[in-house]
Amino acid sequence: MLTDLRGTAKKLAMADQNRTALNWEDVRFFVALARHGSLSAAARILSVNHATVARRIAAFEAALGERLVERRPDRYVLTSAGTRVLSVASGMEAAAAGLKRGVSDDAPKGLVRINAPPSLTQVFLISFAAPLTTLHARLDLDLVSDLRYVSLERRETDIAIRLGRPEDGDFVAKKLTTVGYGFYASARWRARVKKGIVPTFVSFDEMNTSVPEHLWIKKRFPQSRISFRTNSQLGQAQAAGANAGVALLPHFVGRSNRALKQCSLGVDLPSSDYWLLVRRNDLKEVSVRTVVDFLTDLFHVERKRFE
Repeated sequence: MLTDLRGTAKKLAMADQNRTALNWEDVRFFVALARHGSLSAAARILSVNHATVARRIAAFEAALGERLVERRPDRYVLTSAGTRVLSVASGMEAAAAGLKRGVSDDAPKGLVRINAPPSLTQVFLISFAAPLTTLHARLDLDLVSDLRYVSLERRETDIAIRLGRPEDGDFVAKKLTTVGYGFYASARWRARVKKGIVPTFVSFDEMNTSVPEHLWIKKRFPQSRISFRTNSQLGQAQAAGANAGVALLPHFVGRSNRALKQCSLGVDLPSSDYWLLVRRNDLKEVSVRTVVDFLTDLFHVERKRFE
């Protein structure tokens, strides 16, 4: 997935140099059509006529040298190229929304450090946040993932993304999105589950038995075997795809692995919330405020990925 996104981002950059000039407004029109499925619906959202939407989409396809949408009897659908471009375009839309807020005439510059959970960083944040540094030539990002939460109070990071809202600390906390979970397994294990076979689980290792997902499994399935343990949800996804057992994963992780199928075990599933935390005084800095606004808009645009 990351390879596809990097390739798409490279195409966007090359298009600006080697083909017709890419108009950033065309990105917004493409995202609207992809979301709403018809020229008329996109036109209503954008307050233009449907001919303008069609013209913008044609210009965007010409700039990229790719066919991005196909017309069906009842709606427009994305081509495979369109699906890849949408991931990058959504991030650009979020960045543009943050820029339009006009928080300061000064351009953001310097280093902003972000700490976030490993799975969120590797599956989502890296590919979507990296283009922000091209929009702001003097802004640098340090994106670190760690199961051990680094400290805002000790200034080990400038922005932190956490599962659950902390109860203490003089921070500004913004809810980013609700994260839904599901059981994911290989096709072989899903067939076993459908036959009523008691599942074997993939979960966290012994150093991380206090992680909420692991505790949830032990509470709901206290007698079940955990056949494979690792300290990352991406590792759990790979193990489940290799037939090690059933993994409880956030949907954005489970859906990113093509070897996995969602399955039901007949129990209500958990959910949690991602929160963004930042020191109150740091919001006075243009660079930090720019990144906070970008991340807030990004998670809003991509919220369906997590639900």
